[in-house]
Amino acid sequence: MRQSFSSAMPETGDTGVLTPVPQTPAALHAVERVYRSKAGPVTALAGVTASFASGTFTAVMGPSGSGKSTLLHCAAGLDRPTSGEVILAGTLLRGLSEKKLTLLRRRYVGFVFQSFNLLPYLTAGQNVALPLRLAGRRPRRDEIGAALAAVGMEGRAGHRPAELSGGQQQRVAIARALVTGPQVIFADEPTGMLDSASGHEVLSLLRRLADQQQATVVMVTHDPAAAARADRVLFLADGRLAGELADPDPRTVADRLASLTADAGLRSAGGGRSPANGWPARGRARREPEPAVDADRGPGPVPAGAVR
Repeated sequence: MRQSFSSAMPETGDTGVLTPVPQTPAALHAVERVYRSKAGPVTALAGVTASFASGTFTAVMGPSGSGKSTLLHCAAGLDRPTSGEVILAGTLLRGLSEKKLTLLRRRYVGFVFQSFNLLPYLTAGQNVALPLRLAGRRPRRDEIGAALAAVGMEGRAGHRPAELSGGQQQRVAIARALVTGPQVIFADEPTGMLDSASGHEVLSLLRRLADQQQATVVMVTHDPAAAARADRVLFLADGRLAGELADPDPRTVADRLASLTADAGLRSAGGGRSPANGWPARGRARREPEPAVDADRGPGPVPAGAVR
């Protein structure tokens, strides 16, 4: 039995304002995210409440356009919610300046992306060292070597990304995410560009981070087999939580996802409006381009109307 998950949210006082809880690595309370578009407001998240405990691995799934990546970006402090509260590394994010948010992410958060986001002109070792340099630290050769060794890439510090396979590049990206010793790892489709063997290796790494280092891992994925490596799966539909599954197996995850996708298809076929987003489900299956990495290793905010 994997480590149990505590869903308790921080208590609110008479004012309804969340009190930061130091032992809470990441949590959302009644989070809404509304984007403006030419067609009118688009609701990407509609009152989502979720908590992610230390040493747990959570997969987030749902039909295209359900708000999965928006949830990830809000939880990571990369996008500000329209309403609701987000706690990251024991800190209530509301009211923090961009500079303080950047410093918080650099110290406590690691990011892993589908497209790796390695800088092609830097070696593997230099890519791993980048977060430390951005934080004003002089990287030590032994700590860079240790980060690469932890993901099975010892001896590859001098290789540039073009000299590595896709699986190797993703392992370097994970080493980069780990080098600062983050409390929370956010992974957006980390196996989406990998073959099955490389994907299995990456998922095993993420699993070990939760089990052995007590990191909090939150992963967006479309793959039921990948989701089954997590402790639980959160399902989203139309920007709302549509249930969760503990100790998942691939068949049960696939069945639940197929049911949600079929429901979305029925709404599309009937020209119905999504209760959360206020627009027809058709036309939302296109996945937006992967956001570019910014100076603190995170993608920029999701473009207006890009609900994933």
